[in-house]
Amino acid sequence: MSAGTVSAKKAAPAPGGRRKLTLPWVLLIIAGGLVLLSLARTISGANDLTSVGQVSQALVLAVPIGLAGLGGLWAERAGVVNIGLEGMLILGTWFGAWAGYQWGPWTGVLVGIVGGALGGLLHAVMTVTFNVNHIVSGVAVNILAVGFTQYLSEFTFAEAPGGSSKQSPRIEPITSITVPGADSLAELQDKHWFLISDIAGIVGGLLTNLSLLTVVALLLIPATWWVLWRTAFGLRLRSCGENPVAAESLGVNVYKYKYIAVIVSGGMAGLGGAFLAIVSTGIYQEGQTGGRGYIGLAAMIFGNWMPGGMALGAGLFGFTDSLKLRGGAENVLAMVLLVAFLLVLFAAWQLYKKQTVKAAVTGVFAALLFLLYAVTDEIPSQFVDAAPYVTTLLVLALSAQRLRMPKADGMPYRKGQGK
Repeated sequence: MSAGTVSAKKAAPAPGGRRKLTLPWVLLIIAGGLVLLSLARTISGANDLTSVGQVSQALVLAVPIGLAGLGGLWAERAGVVNIGLEGMLILGTWFGAWAGYQWGPWTGVLVGIVGGALGGLLHAVMTVTFNVNHIVSGVAVNILAVGFTQYLSEFTFAEAPGGSSKQSPRIEPITSITVPGADSLAELQDKHWFLISDIAGIVGGLLTNLSLLTVVALLLIPATWWVLWRTAFGLRLRSCGENPVAAESLGVNVYKYKYIAVIVSGGMAGLGGAFLAIVSTGIYQEGQTGGRGYIGLAAMIFGNWMPGGMALGAGLFGFTDSLKLRGGAENVLAMVLLVAFLLVLFAAWQLYKKQTVKAAVTGVFAALLFLLYAVTDEIPSQFVDAAPYVTTLLVLALSAQRLRMPKADGMPYRKGQGK
C-alpha cells in the first residue's frame, strides 16, 4: 500500500460523507454559541438569560431529562426501543418518594432506581422474550405505570401525615454544595459585561448549590461512555444493537445483554424520577414528570445515540424549560432573537454548500423571527409554557438528516438465528 493511499484513508470523512468533529471544532462551536447568546442577551436586555440562578435552575431541570435519555441510550444501543421511559420515570418518582419520606432521601434514590428497573424488566420480558412490538410494549408500560402509582397512592400517601392521594409527604433534602469561589462569579455576572458576564454566569450556575445527586448524575455520562465504548462488555452489548445474528454466531448471549441493557435503562430512568421527586420538588405529585421521559428520548436522538450529544440535548431542553420559571416571556423573546441569529448562520452555511433553495427558505424563517422580535413586546404565556416542546420538535426536525441509529434497533430477534 502506497503512502498516498494511507494518507487518503486518514483524511477520509466519516461514513455518510461527514467528517468527525475534532476537539478544536467543538470548542469553536461552543465559543460561537456563547458569543451569540451574549449578543442576544445584550440586545434584548434579558440579563437573567445567563444568570447564575437561571443556569442553576436549568441544570436541575436537565438532570431528569438527561437520565431518561441515558436510559434510552442503554436500551437502544442493545437494539431495544424504549418508549416506556416516561412510565419508568413515573415509577422512579413514586418509589423514590415512598421510601424517601420514610427512611431518608438516599434510600429513596435507591428504591427509585429499583422501581424504574422493574419497569425496565417488564419491558424486557415483553420485547426480548415474547417478541412484542417495542412501541406497543413501551406504551403499555407507560399506561401501567400511571395506573399502578395512582392505585398505590390511594392507600399509602393518602393515609400518611401531610400526604394525599395525589402527593406524598415532604421528603428531606439531599445535601447541596457550592464550589469555593463560585460566589465571586455571581458578582461578575451582575456587571452585565458582554461575553465575560455571560461566561461567569454559566460557570457559576454549574458550580453553585449543587445537589450531591446532581454530581452523581453528571458522572454517569462519562461512566456510560467508558462502559459502552471502552470495555469488552460494552462492545458485546452494542453488537446486539448492530447485528444480533452476527453477535450470536460469535458466542454472545444476545438475550442476556438485551435484558441487562433494558433493566439498566429502567434504572437510569428511575433515578431520574427519584431526582425529580427528591431534589427538584422535594415531594411526589401525580403527573409531575410532564413528559420528560419523551423529551429524554428526543435528547438521545438529538445526540445521535451518544452520551455527550445526549447531554447537550438534555441541557438545551432543560435550559428552555427553565426560561418560563425565571424571566418568562422576556427570556423566551430573547431566545427568539438567538434562534434568528442561528438561522442566519445556517443559511450562510447552506449558501457555502451551494444549497441555494434551502438557504433561501432558512433565510425567510430567520427574517420572520426578526420581524416577530421587532413587533412583539410580550410573548403570550401559552407560548412560554409550550417553549420546551416546540424546542424539542425544532431540534429533531433540524438534526434528522445527520442521525444514525443502531442498525438493528427495534428489529425483532429470536434466539438461535445466528446458528
